[in-house]
Amino acid sequence: MIGKIFMNVTIGDSRLISGMAMICLGGLLTAGVSAAELPRETVLPLSLATKAAGAAVAQCSKDGYRVSAAVVDRAGVVRALLREDGAGPHTVDSSRKKAYTSASMKRPTAELGELIAKMPAVQALRDMNENILVLGGGLPIEMGGEVVGGIGVGGAPGGHLDAACAQAGLDSIGAASKVQKDK
Repeated sequence: MIGKIFMNVTIGDSRLISGMAMICLGGLLTAGVSAAELPRETVLPLSLATKAAGAAVAQCSKDGYRVSAAVVDRAGVVRALLREDGAGPHTVDSSRKKAYTSASMKRPTAELGELIAKMPAVQALRDMNENILVLGGGLPIEMGGEVVGGIGVGGAPGGHLDAACAQAGLDSIGAASKVQKDK
């Protein structure tokens, strides 16, 4: 747009052009944002992501289950993914999708399943995108009162067992407990 304005100004209007350039330059300088004004967010470090995934796989292995465990950041991007020897190939996708779902929705995937069962009007949550998986075994990673990611486990014979292994991952990094206690 500025280029069009300058093109329509005649050469005799050089003072107008330099004045407009100064106004534009001044606007650009004042429109800048200082680093202190940028939003801050807590990032899940790779070291904690790998530690949580490792602890989840180790817990399931100890319990006799061959699983995969995925840890994602708050945006659902994979930070760590481990697949136990002998775990089914489907467990890679299921663990990643459970982690994504719990991070995105900021709640355990089993809780989402219960919500959908109780409130049929929210069943479309399952179909929001191809990364959503509403099966037990996904837990949000909450540290310092903030959800910084999610962990998902797939491959144990039941979502509650996957969730127990995911909780072992949370425990290993000092994240808030997310497994529902027996009522």
